[in-house]
Amino acid sequence: MRCECCALVLSLSQFIAGVAAAPPIQFTEERVADGYGYAFAVGAADLDADGDLDLTSCDTDRGFFFWHENDGHGKFQKHHVGQSEGGWFERHCLGDINGDRRPDIAVVKNQQGALIWFEHGGQPKVRDNWKRHVITTDLHRAYDVVLVDINGDGRLDAAASAWVGNHFAWFENPGPGKYDQEWPKRLIDEDIKETRNVRLGDFNGDGQLDLLGTAKVDNMTVWYEQPADLNAKSWIRHVVDDKSPGPTHGHAIDMDGDKDADIIMALGFNLPDTVENTHHVAWYENLGQGKAWTKHVIGTMPQGFEAFAGDLDGDGDLDVAATGWGDPGSVAWFENPGDPKGTWKKHPLKDAWRRANQIIIFDADGNKRLDIAATAERGTNELRLWRNVGR
Repeated sequence: MRCECCALVLSLSQFIAGVAAAPPIQFTEERVADGYGYAFAVGAADLDADGDLDLTSCDTDRGFFFWHENDGHGKFQKHHVGQSEGGWFERHCLGDINGDRRPDIAVVKNQQGALIWFEHGGQPKVRDNWKRHVITTDLHRAYDVVLVDINGDGRLDAAASAWVGNHFAWFENPGPGKYDQEWPKRLIDEDIKETRNVRLGDFNGDGQLDLLGTAKVDNMTVWYEQPADLNAKSWIRHVVDDKSPGPTHGHAIDMDGDKDADIIMALGFNLPDTVENTHHVAWYENLGQGKAWTKHVIGTMPQGFEAFAGDLDGDGDLDVAATGWGDPGSVAWFENPGDPKGTWKKHPLKDAWRRANQIIIFDADGNKRLDIAATAERGTNELRLWRNVGR
């Protein structure tokens, strides 16, 4: 006699085994651009209004800012935004600064301690399309920037870090007719050593975007509470973690689906391998209104530089891609087990990729699968794409 219950159990066991044995998604690796003097930073936006995402990158040494035109299938052609300009273009952010519904570009100039923006003129392939404006020249060794409407006037302001200047600040967008003058500067924190990361998130759930930052020398991951009255009250610093050395780059995202902003972070940049409690990709669980946090280690990443989250395998949870800066340097993605507090699986994408730095997740070819792009600096000097080809 056939036991239907036994047959059902056997069938279920075979199904579970089949799921467990399912291969991970696969990526093909492609070089987008090389020959940089010093490749640093990558971004994505539809710069030519053709419905696909183009890429941006910088040749820091040589003073070039590039955009890479997407043909719609994830193949890219290089064009110039700014060129032969000293001062070290590096990390940047794309957004509509002047309200004309076209993406502009805000970029730091590290050595000059400046923050500038390029105004999109409507014809991005034309040499004189991009009009250059100065946001500030008062940002000692400018390092990172993000665009956000801080004061609620409908215009994108800029928040930025000064890694030798040891401070975070925001700059008020003066509006049309005033873009030929520097933007008013407002300090967020001026007593925190080697400020690096600048990103956004509503950590206390009050509907206002707060600032996420890192201070590498002070070994602090922090968030700053945006005050209700920007003129009368300072930003309040909240420490997320001051026990994990070398936090560098990450961003705010709801990792556990409880509708608050958690944090993912890469740690260990430029630290010896012997330093403990670092060289991680980690996520910090927001235990309520940003008042308390728990660190969950996703995986190891020697000299972790940046972490970026996205559903790479299409299973409904957030995976993480990350770079390790050092020598040899590396790129990997980490597969979410379903419960982000569980054991993640690390999938190397590229080993011995020296000085890997910024990484993003985006859809390069419009096939609804998320791809990965990253740059690597001295010793490599290229921009690469990892195309998600599924299982």
